[in-house]
Amino acid sequence: PWLCAFVSVVSRQFSQKEFLLILFLLSCHATKPNLLNVHLVPHTHDDVGWLKTVDQYYYGDRNDIQHAGVQYILDSVVDQLLKNPDRRFIYVETAFFYRWWKRQSADVRRTVRRLVDEGRLEFVNGGWCMSDEATTHYSAVIDQMTMGLRFLNDTFGPCGRPRVAWHIDPFGHAREHASMFAQMGYDGFFFGRLDYQDRSRRRIAREQELLWRASDSLTPPMADLFTGILPNGYNPPEGFCWDQSCDDPPIRDDPDLEDYNVDDVVKRFLAIANTQAKVYKTNHIIMTMGSDFQYENANLWYKNLDKLIRYVNGRQANGSRVHALYSTPSCYLQELHRANLTWALKTDDFFPYADDAHDLWTGYFTSRPALKRYERISNGNLQTCNQLEVLGGPISRNGPFGKGDSQTMKKAMAVAQHHDAVSGTEKQHVADDYARRLAGGWLRCQVLVSNSLAALSGSTAERIYCDKLNVSVCPLTESSSKFSVNVYNPLARPVSWPVRLPVNGTSYKVSDAEGRSVDCQVCVCVRNRGFAVNELVFQARAPPLGFTTYSVSLLRDGPPAASTRRRTPTAIQNKVRPPLCLCVLVLQFLRVTFDPDTGLLSGLSNLETKQTIKLTQNFYWYNASDGNNSKSDQPSGAYIFRPNSSTPFVISRTAKTETVQTSVLQEVRQWFSPWVSQVVRLHGDSRALELEWTVGPLPIDDDLGKEVITRLDSSIQTAEYFYTDSNGREILQRKKDFRPTWILRQSEPVAGNYYPINSRAFIKDEVDQLTVVTDRSQGGSSIQNGSLEIMLHRRLLYDDVRGVAEPLNETSALFPEGLVVRGRLLLSLDRPPTAADAHRPLAQQAVLQPTLTFTDGEPRPNTRGRWSPCLQFSGLQAALPPAVHLLTLTQWDEDSVLLRLEHQFQSRESKENSRPVTVNLQKLFSTLEILGASELNLSANQWKDEMKRFHWTPQTGM
Repeated sequence: PWLCAFVSVVSRQFSQKEFLLILFLLSCHATKPNLLNVHLVPHTHDDVGWLKTVDQYYYGDRNDIQHAGVQYILDSVVDQLLKNPDRRFIYVETAFFYRWWKRQSADVRRTVRRLVDEGRLEFVNGGWCMSDEATTHYSAVIDQMTMGLRFLNDTFGPCGRPRVAWHIDPFGHAREHASMFAQMGYDGFFFGRLDYQDRSRRRIAREQELLWRASDSLTPPMADLFTGILPNGYNPPEGFCWDQSCDDPPIRDDPDLEDYNVDDVVKRFLAIANTQAKVYKTNHIIMTMGSDFQYENANLWYKNLDKLIRYVNGRQANGSRVHALYSTPSCYLQELHRANLTWALKTDDFFPYADDAHDLWTGYFTSRPALKRYERISNGNLQTCNQLEVLGGPISRNGPFGKGDSQTMKKAMAVAQHHDAVSGTEKQHVADDYARRLAGGWLRCQVLVSNSLAALSGSTAERIYCDKLNVSVCPLTESSSKFSVNVYNPLARPVSWPVRLPVNGTSYKVSDAEGRSVDCQVCVCVRNRGFAVNELVFQARAPPLGFTTYSVSLLRDGPPAASTRRRTPTAIQNKVRPPLCLCVLVLQFLRVTFDPDTGLLSGLSNLETKQTIKLTQNFYWYNASDGNNSKSDQPSGAYIFRPNSSTPFVISRTAKTETVQTSVLQEVRQWFSPWVSQVVRLHGDSRALELEWTVGPLPIDDDLGKEVITRLDSSIQTAEYFYTDSNGREILQRKKDFRPTWILRQSEPVAGNYYPINSRAFIKDEVDQLTVVTDRSQGGSSIQNGSLEIMLHRRLLYDDVRGVAEPLNETSALFPEGLVVRGRLLLSLDRPPTAADAHRPLAQQAVLQPTLTFTDGEPRPNTRGRWSPCLQFSGLQAALPPAVHLLTLTQWDEDSVLLRLEHQFQSRESKENSRPVTVNLQKLFSTLEILGASELNLSANQWKDEMKRFHWTPQTGM
């Protein structure tokens, strides 16, 4: 081909960067500067699971649910691209493409590589999936993007590198995602969904293409990202869908036939193009020609698009000012950049999303809370697996316990980031499949972790994993009189972590790695779904990026388990108020008070800073709309949160309580109803108050769904402001009934004020800041001044008509009457200037919790007959500074590892920890010798010094 011949000439005269730019320009069709250029972008949107599982979508199975088969789409598109060199196609989901590529012959692979090199097949976005933006943690997003982009890099080289981020389907857009995309080297970002009020205003102002300044901390333009809002979501214009799933008539261009329709098609297309041009700034507009799982028979689309382009452009001879062409998002973006205009600037995010006055997509912030928690646990397990694969060396992949691997877990976690996965908006059997994949990945990682710990400790004793400790189930600790607990800490700083183990004895001795006795306590178990009657509690202290080992022995003649004191609140028992000691928890750093009349939390004090606030906490539910009311027929569902009243129903105004008070642990156990309970817990050296809630099964006897919240009401003067994180990283300010970029007409006073909380939220005034750290992604808000509410659980009886076609009514074999969910909130009270120094490390610790493994009996000799010499290990020479977080440590190839260090504080967030920090990589690890280092971009698919991005100019004064 002429292009290949030209390449052989220019490649000798230009640098690689210049050559790739020339190649890119050649792959784009010529536009006409004096006409309206309509960029037609053939595409398919292939959900990595939604109504069907990933496997079912790929193979085209279960077409009784939805007709979709991704393998046939790729087969058909490649075939059709070869028939006309003018044709273009973009592909997004690397998880599917990777699977298809593995099954292709050498000839097909050569053909596809040529199509990619010539720009006829272009990859956009390029992550393993198109991730959700509300319920994903930034570390997991970076991992899944890295996996997809690495495959494209390794397979196609620089020509396979996506230049455009493409999130056409997620239900709202996070600022941190835009920041990450900018740092990954993308030139622009396109999406399809935004609030209907925001879109209306932007159309009038011609601001549907803008510059998104996505970080307060990074110097512009480091986190600036050109952002375009697509005109039809991601669908074709009305009347121009030519897939086998569509009903629009084809172009009938035989003038001898009675139903000849070329004139009508061209007239309608020109009208649509000219109307669209009025709400965009340049003489270039984009039209997405495709939709969900389309192009399975690509001939239908391309035959009609060929005709459309030919007949539309043929009208130019008669004075038409419209020029249609096959294009891609990169080619379109190139033309916008050439226009050299200034663009409106945005600094907030695109949450919450509504597509009508009463249709707020804020329910999915909490939907499927158990899956959301399992995904978060799995993220921590994957980081442990990755780290130990590096620290343990090659033996970790093939050692005494067999062959282990991290790839299975990486793929499972990557798939779980999809916008219909961790979001909770999939069918039940698909949610089960995501969980099954995560469980299977962890089993493969367990072998790797056991091999690595054996190499690092010198002990080949069998390691037991107790993955059901949240319900106090661990057969080894329940039955053994002597066992060891290995605590691996994936953070690059030492941690103190409460270990709670189900046991049947009443007294135990716990010793640390140096043989010193550790304070411990046995309490009556309240979380039991197994056979244990008690829980052993002690505080473990683990070194940075390392492990420590604790020995546990049953004492036959020891003291009994800690006693509990039960009481019924005087408000419902009408008896004399109990002694004050039953209503106060006090340990080293915190003091917690309870109202003796109700048994509810009433106050919180920080003993270090001498702060005290009034603080009450209770549980409520919103009745879900069933769609039968005068305002709207929209019901609550997996996506939509729509309570039928702005005032929630209190579950109980009092709580029956049981108190445990020891030097190691203090608890108030609260029972609000048969389906809501909580343990308010203080650990000895903790600066955070733990609220361990258990909710479910939600009763549905009244035929109404329930959306359960917990609400914290404080004496803090918030003035309607509150703060939530963006994907677990930077913090954004929120204000009730307010949007920074348009005047809001609030029609849903509760749902319209809900925002995603991925790891933490807080309220503050000049004196006090109350921070809540969550253990999963949840929705929340501050509806009343001084309050913070977080949605915990949802059970709904109606579908919300957004495609999933089933109500969010989770049951299982274990919970046939409805799902029971347990979770944990951590509360901290600090002064606003220093609060971040406490809550950021606390949030990281909630995401990357220690991994516990168990061995039966005394430490055993290794295979050479020697006693294990290493009960404690750290992979670092010293802990990293508080401002620095070790985000990634994973094996890249045989001779190199991928290391990501991040400054985890925003600018001006902390007086001490927002400052720049220097880290000496040569002195970082204790067991690894660093021979050299090369810096890459955030997604590790470009060298940092070669990353060049388009420069965009914001409008004056912005």
